[in-house]
Amino acid sequence: MNHSLLLLSLLALTASLARPSLGTAHPGPQQALASPRAEGPSAPEFDDRIRCMLQGKDSAYWFGTDGQGVYRWRGDGTTLEQFTTVQGLPGDRVRGIQEDRAGTVFVCTEPGGVGRFDGHAFVRLTALDQSESAWALRPDDLWFPAGQDTGAVYRWDGTSLHRLVFPTTAAGDAHVAAFPRSKFPNATYSPYDVYTIVKDGGGRVWFGTSSLGACCFDGTKFTWVGSGENGSFGVRSIFEERPGVIWLSNNIHRYVEEPSEVDEAGVASPRFRREPGIATDADPYSVFMSTLRDEDGDLWLATLGAGVFRYNGTSWAHFPVVYDGEPIWLQQVYMDRGGRLWLGTNEHGVYRLDDARRAFERVSL
Repeated sequence: MNHSLLLLSLLALTASLARPSLGTAHPGPQQALASPRAEGPSAPEFDDRIRCMLQGKDSAYWFGTDGQGVYRWRGDGTTLEQFTTVQGLPGDRVRGIQEDRAGTVFVCTEPGGVGRFDGHAFVRLTALDQSESAWALRPDDLWFPAGQDTGAVYRWDGTSLHRLVFPTTAAGDAHVAAFPRSKFPNATYSPYDVYTIVKDGGGRVWFGTSSLGACCFDGTKFTWVGSGENGSFGVRSIFEERPGVIWLSNNIHRYVEEPSEVDEAGVASPRFRREPGIATDADPYSVFMSTLRDEDGDLWLATLGAGVFRYNGTSWAHFPVVYDGEPIWLQQVYMDRGGRLWLGTNEHGVYRLDDARRAFERVSL
């Protein structure tokens, strides 16, 4: 696969971080999970554009869409509910779903911000003013992207929602200078805009950005790694191969942590060096949208348009994901609490791995 063409296609479709206008999928082969009973003000029709997923502690599944809010599918497999701005969701374009230790579900939308589910509807959280928001790192914090053209993130500390803007960098200033709004009015994004947020094994939080690689925040310092990695594709997924070894949406390179550099004031700053990874640019699994490690330790990579790949440490296995015989674009690979694998797609709904057939099949909710 020609990844240069793939990335150019993505850039043309999304206009950096802008959301695509997607067509309606035609009916195709589906695997029926159940015959859901609708609840709420109207019978929901499950949307085809699924950006993110979560199975909560109560076993209910949540599916975030790119324009129709969020769906909750009960653990008994018989009830499908839809929540939009009518039910208090801050916005209908969902960018993240998380759950705190108590099992409370939080949904991040763009625009709109973050909403908290009270068991019946969503309540929008009001972010603190910039002067009151604080960068900090605690084990139970929840982090969310603040949206396109903001260069900011949200931190929920259990009591307050902090809206945090990244400190500027030389690389960020150079990017802004190279693409001024006066000459590029359609480039409505910030190089600090965040695609993905993960915590590593040491508890540090990593932010994958649109143009500046990834930022590692350890509670005190910001360390920028891989500026410009993946070009216009940005860093859409971050994977910790092992402690101190990070992948930034590709396995062509990996970033390895070196002994910290100590300045004259005695402050230690993390350092990362780039080294060759386990793939080449020509490999169809070299660039990915989403990744996870399963219970057996195998790595699963969801690519934009080349399907899913599993890596067991020595060899790759390919799982094509198609609709009407054609490859489709993927958003997220997700493993539920029972170890089952799911896929969210750009315009073809939800797929799940059929263990018997060893293939991803489209499911009907």
